Amino acid sequence: MRKRLLNWDFWTLVTVLAAAVFGLFLIYPLFSLFASSFQDPATGSFTMKNFIRFVERKYYYQSLINSMWVTTCVTLLSIIIGTALAYFMTAFKVKAKGSVEILVIISMLSPPFIGAYSWVLLGGRSGVLTRFLSDLFQTEWPSIYGFSGILLVLTLKLYPFIYLYVAGALKKIDASLIEAAESLGCSGLKKVATVIMPLIMPTVFAGGLMVFMNALADFGTPMLIGEGFNVMPVMIYSEFINEVGGQANFAAAMAAMMVMITSAIFLLQKYAVNKKSFTMSSLRPLQAKQLTGWKNIVMHAGIYLLVLVSVIPQLTVTYTSFLKTSGQIFVPGFSLNSYITVFDNLALAITNTYAYSFIAILAIVLLGMLVAYITTRRRNWLTNIIDTLTMFPYIIPGSVLGITLLLAFNDEPLILSGTATIIIVSLVIRRLPYTLRSSSAILYQISPSVEEASISLGASPLKTFFKITAVMMIPGVLSGAILSWITCINELSSSVILYTGGTRTMAVAIYTEVIRASYGTAAALSTILTLTTVLALLLFFKVSGSKDISL
Repeated sequence: MRKRLLNWDFWTLVTVLAAAVFGLFLIYPLFSLFASSFQDPATGSFTMKNFIRFVERKYYYQSLINSMWVTTCVTLLSIIIGTALAYFMTAFKVKAKGSVEILVIISMLSPPFIGAYSWVLLGGRSGVLTRFLSDLFQTEWPSIYGFSGILLVLTLKLYPFIYLYVAGALKKIDASLIEAAESLGCSGLKKVATVIMPLIMPTVFAGGLMVFMNALADFGTPMLIGEGFNVMPVMIYSEFINEVGGQANFAAAMAAMMVMITSAIFLLQKYAVNKKSFTMSSLRPLQAKQLTGWKNIVMHAGIYLLVLVSVIPQLTVTYTSFLKTSGQIFVPGFSLNSYITVFDNLALAITNTYAYSFIAILAIVLLGMLVAYITTRRRNWLTNIIDTLTMFPYIIPGSVLGITLLLAFNDEPLILSGTATIIIVSLVIRRLPYTLRSSSAILYQISPSVEEASISLGASPLKTFFKITAVMMIPGVLSGAILSWITCINELSSSVILYTGGTRTMAVAIYTEVIRASYGTAAALSTILTLTTVLALLLFFKVSGSKDISL
């Protein structure tokens, strides 16, 4: 028995190291979070006072009610808009369909706080649209701030997730099912409601979960335009910052509640989807039909208007970045002053963003390939645990992850707070699932017989992986890595907790510039970030050889 235990191969070592990495940077921080949430700030003894304080004061528990309310509304609206768009784009011929899809994807991948910032410029109290509508209707027009603004920004940001999920599901529906329904007299809305919707409901649930989790975890949007409509991520951030000089136990308690709530929602959704899930195989995919007359005009107008509103944030920040500024305000005319100011004063934030994301993506690619291999090819109880742990970044809000890392690594024996390392760790943990998922998907397409043939010819399992399997995995891995990198450079919610003056990133710099009302420099930084996202997206299309993103 002892000899067998000591006779570890390379993949056993990888499995143990992967478990150690997730244990150190995910399980241990979560344990520190929960331990801190039950500590008395004065004595350090076990107490429930932090949780009691939350449920006794409306100021605090109202933020949870607000979060659930706005998140539910965003999810429902996103499902309605995304499903309708996917249906029309799949079932009917749409002119410039490729361009429409690319613009929808760009609007999805850009950070939501840029959308919030651009809508402040447009719909704030002195915004262009606000002034125009007030003058037009001779009345004070409501501004973008509060519940309605959060709902607008997050819905426009998140409905593309539903679109991508549902569009993928619709492509797998066999046209014979639709034809059979039509031959039985089922057509129009009845066909959609009784045939198509039941077939895509598991996919809608999966997309709805992603929208719900993203909306619930978003920090930047409600922080910029909430104005009194407090939500949990903002409340957690505010309490943590206020208590950071002492024991931030109350903020830890609220963060722990967020982890429990998101975990429960995730498990319920997974249970519901597993009960109703099934596999579709499209022998004859749906063929897009040509609409005619007024129906065709209305469909195209609706799609183009939706896409235009979706990309307004990118258009707005790009335009305003070239406006002249005098101090913090815009003046008539165009100039490059905002860009000059950015490169003079905020160059470190740009450098940090690219450096941290590059280091993080190297770690993500290596870890993603190795973990994908052990969880698909070397399944056992430990790899099953690791596979489950990789799902946690989907359900832990970024601000909560930032707090867990600070609580865990703010003291001996391992102090990482205030360093670039802790930001890179948060990027790796949060964004690993994209690369891991694409790596696992490509592995399922590679027959194990290829590896067996290599080993039978005398190559070691280790050499076989790096010379054969890894090379065949590269296209899928790179596709996921590019998406991971895009989300890394746009990361705000965890970075805003972890950064110091010397480790500030572009996302954090944009946020702080907007808070200071330096809209010109914020627009210039946002444009640089958006341009980087677009270039990375084009690279993704080039590498993957596709024109859409599979989720």
